[in-house]
Amino acid sequence: MFSRFFIARPIFAAVISLLITLAGAVALQRLPIAQYPPVAPPTVQVDCNYPGASSAVVSQTVAAPIEQQVNGVENMLYMASQSTNDGSYTLTVTFKPGVNLNLAQVLVQNRVSLALPMLPDVVRQTGVVTKKRAPDILLTVSLNSPTERYDQLYLSNYALMHIRDELARLPGISEVLVFGQRDYSLRVWLKPDMLAERNLTVLDVQAALREQNFQLATGQLGQPPSSTGQAWQIPLATVGRLQTPEEFGEIILRVTPDQRIIRLKDVARLELGARSQDVANRFDGKPTVGIAIFQLPTA
Repeated sequence: MFSRFFIARPIFAAVISLLITLAGAVALQRLPIAQYPPVAPPTVQVDCNYPGASSAVVSQTVAAPIEQQVNGVENMLYMASQSTNDGSYTLTVTFKPGVNLNLAQVLVQNRVSLALPMLPDVVRQTGVVTKKRAPDILLTVSLNSPTERYDQLYLSNYALMHIRDELARLPGISEVLVFGQRDYSLRVWLKPDMLAERNLTVLDVQAALREQNFQLATGQLGQPPSSTGQAWQIPLATVGRLQTPEEFGEIILRVTPDQRIIRLKDVARLELGARSQDVANRFDGKPTVGIAIFQLPTA
């Protein structure tokens, strides 16, 4: 009988349904969802990279010192790590539910700082990052070129320059990773026979690159205090960091006793290319770049 009342009055039933829907929409905005305790335990992640190292080397030289220090941090439940053949290392520390995530991050960072002196120099130079991040991927986006006009190197740099930073600014996003990332870099292909003929080593080339490829502050001409009557103050500009293979090729490696100059282009082939090609992504047989989005544990 009760249902028959609304069946016989469809307009009245529609109005009541609309009012109930509006009331639910208004109440939804006022529900204390933010006050509910998080179900998943909070996690803190430690990331670093050892270029050129295998997973075994990373495990022995990077994972062991960090995990020895982080193990037993206050309110920790367990930790899990991963070392890969591309030199990357990831440690995920899981804490008890209800632990303040900011405090947990500080505790892990303090423990990691104790391990820094025991890490290889190149790892410290590239950085050891401690961050709050949920272990599971929230969303994955595939970026490709349907006509294959752009290769994976172009797509990777487009994602880094125009997409990743925009996504990382969204509320609740912890990190945005680009799978198949291929940063533009300068490749120096050394010729061992040329190096041996000129009595040079790889360390000599590395030292020359560091010494002759940096930004130098050269000051100004006529900057106060200067002589009386100085009318102009001119800032000096010098060639700083090199950009093209031709510029890198002019780096001086050595001057021989007979005043001959040995340059980098004499012992190596230089080109612009991808920094790493360890990962190759394809979608329907076409080059693609994957963008993985991770959320904050508290989001």
